[in-house]
This record gives sequence, C-alpha cells and structure tokens, in this order.
Amino acid sequence: MSQSFAGQADQGADLETLARVVGRIRTNIERVIEGKPDVVSAAVVVLLAEGHLLIEDVPGVGKTQLAKALARSIDSTVRRIQFTPDLLPSDVTGVSVFNQNTREFEFRPGGVFANIVVGDEINRASPKTQSALLECMEERQVTVDNTTYMLEKPFMVIATQNPIEMEGTYALPEAQRDRFMARVSVGYPVEAAEIAMLDSHTTANPLDDLEPVTDAGEIRKLTEIVGQVHVSSAVQRYAVALTTATRNSTELHLGASPRATLHLVRAAKAVAAMAGRDYVLPDDVHGLARPVLAHRLLPSVESAMSGRASTTILDGILAGVPVPESGRA
Repeated sequence: MSQSFAGQADQGADLETLARVVGRIRTNIERVIEGKPDVVSAAVVVLLAEGHLLIEDVPGVGKTQLAKALARSIDSTVRRIQFTPDLLPSDVTGVSVFNQNTREFEFRPGGVFANIVVGDEINRASPKTQSALLECMEERQVTVDNTTYMLEKPFMVIATQNPIEMEGTYALPEAQRDRFMARVSVGYPVEAAEIAMLDSHTTANPLDDLEPVTDAGEIRKLTEIVGQVHVSSAVQRYAVALTTATRNSTELHLGASPRATLHLVRAAKAVAAMAGRDYVLPDDVHGLARPVLAHRLLPSVESAMSGRASTTILDGILAGVPVPESGRA
C-alpha cells in the first residue's frame, strides 16, 4: 500500500469518526432545541473550528437552553456566568486574595476557567466587564497581577444577548464582536415544533436528563481532524475577496477584519469535515458568510438612515463577488 493511499485511508476513517460524534452531539441538543437543525449545526461548527458563538435573539426563544445543551453534551468543565450590570471584571477572570495563614497572595480563578463558558445575557454587563473576556477569547489565557494563566483546550465561549434595542443592554464593542466566530439567531419555532415543545417541556425539562455523548479529549482530536482539511488557493482567494469587498463597500463604515477571514476559512473547514470531505468548497465559504461576517460589519450613516441593515448589504456583496469553480485543487 502506498504511503499517500494509507494517509487518505486514515483521513477517511477520521472523518467517519467525526461524523459519528457530531451526529451524537446534534441528536442530544435536538432533544432540547426542537425544529432548529441549522442553528444546532452552526453551534457544532463553531465548536469544531475552535471559535466562540454569539446567540442573539429576543427573550424566551431558547438561547440559554441551546448553550447549556451543547455544554452538557460534552463531558468537560462548564461554567455559567450571568452577566449583570454589577458584575465585575474580576468575577470573570479571577482575583488574587491574601491568605492570612500562608501570608501570601493566592489566585482564585473566575468564571472563564472552564472548557465551555456560558455567558448569559452578555450585553447586560458594563463595557468594562465585557472587555474582561477579550484576552481569554483571543489568546486562551488570563493575566491577573502580571501573572498569566493558560486556559485548557477546548475553550469555547457561548454567549447570549438580547437585541440592543431592548432596555438595560449595552452594545458589545467592535473588538468584542470580532472575537466571536459566528452569530446565530434561534428564532421562533414553527407551530408543530412549538406544540411538540409543550409535550416534552411541561412535564419535565429535557435538559435535566441530558447526558454527555463525548468528552473534552475527543473534541480536541476532532479539532485536529478539522485542521487537516485542505483549502485550495482558489477558495482562499475567494474568502479574501469577500472580506476585501466589505472593506471597499461605500455602504459600510466598518468592513470585515483579517481575523474574520481566518474565522471564515476555519469554519468552512469544519463544515467540510462534517460533510465527510477533506477539502473545502467555495459553497462552504459562501454559506457561512452571513453568520461569520454580518455581526462584524457597521453600516455607514447613510445606509443606517435609509434602513439598510448589515445583512442586506452583505447579501449584495455576496451576489457581486464571483464564486470560483468547485474542486479540490
């Protein structure tokens, strides 16, 4: 057997393993979140791409349920932080406390020291507290009193927020939004799914019976498999063309950053792996543009006054950038 053939066989087996684990995770989450397969898939994509997820929607549609269902599906450390106006940065990152017995300062970890951190209603905390997440989300580390503490992989922040038009909210700063790989909205369920929810949620909460279907070690292996997915130069150029078009658009005050391009390609690799492919298609990138790019864009004053949202502007940009032919090369 040739070395290249053996390598392809190993990769095929890895992709089968990934598909099997992803299937278990999705089935587990869908026991809690019914009728929203696209939202569930997006959450798993961000997990495998080592990103962070922002779930934005009106109250009561299951944002926190989705975050907790994903967290409980993985046998790993999970912490929940309820973001409130009086939450302090040290509550998030941790604090050094003087120990009277040892006569030394000792570090007490904050809420971010976990594999999965559920940040509930993140935009109800002050901008000062929100910014406490910046270092850990990007660099997977926390610095307190000149000492740096590394965060264990996998590390994922799943944050929920209400639309900024609602009372008691602070808009997330651009630097914070840019650190979230994707933003999704749960949306209202269809009638059949809402009726099914009444049957399954009124007698008991299915979240209480949710058991882990994988663990942190296996998730680390899956992220390595995703990292080996091939991205052709044509697909790379297409991703760059999309983000460059947002920067050159006269309808946008702020376009997508280079970090957005990186997140777009990493998420596309996760989508390809979940589809059983070891290479990314242009359609993978195209399909992810809205959840990965839209929340980073700021419409110009003229666009905002005319009622054109960033998603509408992005749709126009997507239509104007030629999609390269599909292929592995």
